[in-house]
Amino acid sequence: MAAPGVPAEPSPWLVIRPPRRWAPFNLRELWQFRDLLVRFARRDLTLRYRQTALGVLWVVLQPLLTAGAFAFVFGSVAGLSSQGVPYFAFAFAGMLAWNAFSGVLTRMSAVLVGNSALVSKIFFPRLVLPLSTVGSVLVDFVVSMLMMAVIWPLAGVAPGWSLVTLPLWLAAVLLLASGFGLLAAALMVPYRDVQYVLPVATQLLLFISPVGYALANVPHSARFLYELNPLTGLLEGFRWAVIGTARPDLFPALWGIGCAIACFVVGSFVFAHMERKFADVI
Repeated sequence: MAAPGVPAEPSPWLVIRPPRRWAPFNLRELWQFRDLLVRFARRDLTLRYRQTALGVLWVVLQPLLTAGAFAFVFGSVAGLSSQGVPYFAFAFAGMLAWNAFSGVLTRMSAVLVGNSALVSKIFFPRLVLPLSTVGSVLVDFVVSMLMMAVIWPLAGVAPGWSLVTLPLWLAAVLLLASGFGLLAAALMVPYRDVQYVLPVATQLLLFISPVGYALANVPHSARFLYELNPLTGLLEGFRWAVIGTARPDLFPALWGIGCAIACFVVGSFVFAHMERKFADVI
């Protein structure tokens, strides 16, 4: 007991209450657990390349091999235009953006189920797990950009002032992927069918998005439908920033950025709404 006249110290209790049904994620709580987020990101990066002979080189080999296949199929066989840029550099730039998108979406969607023991037994903001995957994807992106810096002089490509817009396009791609990833991660807890549907949907999205070809190669009759795909404007803008291709049209660019922001907001709200049931269902 406290001495007379001395105020009693507050009890060191932490009261955990479930979030409101449609509340956004708690930025203050995320900041308090920022060290845990960094640790999860490091763990994800370490586990992915542990016991591999080539290690982080797989980050470069995957887009190189895919870009080579796109250059052969679309450039040599189909004879599509690459807007005055060597087709390999054109396809590699597209793969940089696509790998950032698919990497976040794929890893984020499965992170809750893959860490079911943590989710069901330990208290921490559940949003820390999916957001930690973004850090490892950014490391992969930096490594791939170093390879892009080697390709620039070899392909005779000199990036212009548009390179300063690269963070904008990258942020929009990551926001779009995070929005879909949060939605998929939340739905995968009660519905494991998502883990079978998502790879097929991602593969289809690869071919209906201008990753290995330019939007200018799409027939005019189908171009508007392509522009409704938010990745179209983001990919065109990303390539414009990295290798100086044609500047993206205003509508697909703004549409892609707007959809990325809206998708992230919706995904975070759905994730927060379903979070209270994760530990019981997983």
